[in-house]
Amino acid sequence: MLRSENRILTTHTGSLPRPPALTSLYVRRSRGESIDAAELDRTGKAAVHEVVAKQGAAGIDVPNNGEQQREAFFLYVRHRMSGFGGGWTRRVFADATHYPAYMAWKTAHDAVNESISNLGGVPEAVGEVRYLDRAAVEGECADFRTALDAAKGGFAEAFITAPSPGIIAAAMRNAWYDTEDAYLAALGRALQVEYEAIVGHGFVLQIDAPDLAMERHISYQDRPLGEFVDFVERVVATINDALVNVPRDRVRLHACWGNYEGPHDCDVALPEVLPAIRAAKVGGFVLPFANPRHAHEYRCLKDLPLDDDQVIVAGVIDPLTNFVEHPEVVADRIELVARAVGEPRRVLAGTDCGFDTSAGRGRVADDVVWAKLAAMAEGARIATKRLF
Repeated sequence: MLRSENRILTTHTGSLPRPPALTSLYVRRSRGESIDAAELDRTGKAAVHEVVAKQGAAGIDVPNNGEQQREAFFLYVRHRMSGFGGGWTRRVFADATHYPAYMAWKTAHDAVNESISNLGGVPEAVGEVRYLDRAAVEGECADFRTALDAAKGGFAEAFITAPSPGIIAAAMRNAWYDTEDAYLAALGRALQVEYEAIVGHGFVLQIDAPDLAMERHISYQDRPLGEFVDFVERVVATINDALVNVPRDRVRLHACWGNYEGPHDCDVALPEVLPAIRAAKVGGFVLPFANPRHAHEYRCLKDLPLDDDQVIVAGVIDPLTNFVEHPEVVADRIELVARAVGEPRRVLAGTDCGFDTSAGRGRVADDVVWAKLAAMAEGARIATKRLF
């Protein structure tokens, strides 16, 4: 994993806006409608080429495939693994229950566009979980490599995401295994296939683990903090087992409090979970520092420092608002994180979370997304002049 050796490198958290036609195909498939598999394949591949080119134009140094060939950042595993079926509805976020007017607003806004829900009708584990066929992840990696080659260089390196076993265990609940630990272990073994395939194709692996913070105000909202921290520790241990054959410096871990616009006043504080998260055998962490609820928590990087060989991808862009951050604001945010870490070469600029984590549920207009990423690149250039 590259460091910002001579300048602040830019990246992001993963999902990027999908074309309406692609979103429509995913939504129709999720409803059980028959779709043309060849059309889905063509539309997905074309979308990958488009987002790679747009990332280059926006000044992104470490791009990905925008998760275009997946309907959501973790729900796609139901097509690649055995054992999932049925459906259930996740608990409502704890903060949302305190604000009925907000809940009504959110429900109305969520109904405006066709989208994939990661809360309602989510599959359960109803049988043994196994990875079925490497062809899907191998094809995804090959398609991304083709798009990168077509872009004719300009990127420093590239990454592909894969979910944490914890987010799957929490969102796609266990209705098969005797214990949660047994379910986590099965998920870890299945995800190990994807983790190793992504790195084997030469990409940095980003593990998306919102569960390491978000589940505090979902699954564990009525339980003691200690029980949630125990969950985090068990998930991190499972991740470490799944990474046994993957070099630490080829993996970065993303944790967050959920990619939704809401009060977030029931979120767990980062210092309460960072010690457990830091036990992950990874080369870097992707953390949100742009949103108003957690922007101050960059300070804990000084109090709870990362290892000397680890980097931090600092969220300096909010993916939930249509404000285009001023480059000077971006530069200031980068500088604050660099001072807390103590070494600007260990800091990359990124986004708090993805822009379209479930197809159709993004809050930022497509053209604004690219303006925000371009502003991040300009802010990184300003910060480079100040820090180097």
